[in-house]
Amino acid sequence: MDDTSQKIIDATMSLIRDKGYVATTTKDIAKAAGVNECTLFRKFKSKKEIALSGVEQEKWRGNITPEIFKNIVWELQPDLEMFMNAYLDRITPDFVNLSIGLRAPQLYDETAPYIMKIPQAFIASLIEYFNNMEKLGKIPHLDFECLAMTIFSATFGYTFLTASFEQKLTKVKQSDFVKKSVSIFIKGIPQI
Repeated sequence: MDDTSQKIIDATMSLIRDKGYVATTTKDIAKAAGVNECTLFRKFKSKKEIALSGVEQEKWRGNITPEIFKNIVWELQPDLEMFMNAYLDRITPDFVNLSIGLRAPQLYDETAPYIMKIPQAFIASLIEYFNNMEKLGKIPHLDFECLAMTIFSATFGYTFLTASFEQKLTKVKQSDFVKKSVSIFIKGIPQI
């Protein structure tokens, strides 16, 4: 890919992140990329083609793959913290805003498979981890998919709310959220 095409893709993805797909115009893209609209249309047929080219690039996708969850020590607290932190370190508020922008009806059928790879990798890796913990005799057999969904939902929720409201909704820092969430998940809520 040539430099001009990459500048156009980067400008498009940044604008979609900041304004959404619908509100982003080719005029905005050309200006942000430092090119004229004619150059933009020589390189790409449409705004949609640019956005889809961006989604195909790793730098514009959440880099969530099973490989990032390999630092396992086979103890629930540190392992679940590692899962949550690995996700939260990669799925930043900027990425959340971009993925929301990429859910526009004009793009959704094409972008959804890319966006879904993130939770799929997290959930599948966590289910595999739970299965292995059961084989090691460290946890009983449970509904591991439900457990993985619970942890993913809490992790995604924290990222989504931070992206939406920054620190206005809660002052809980990521490190405290992860540690305390995992502790509650493992030990449950104490009853009086």
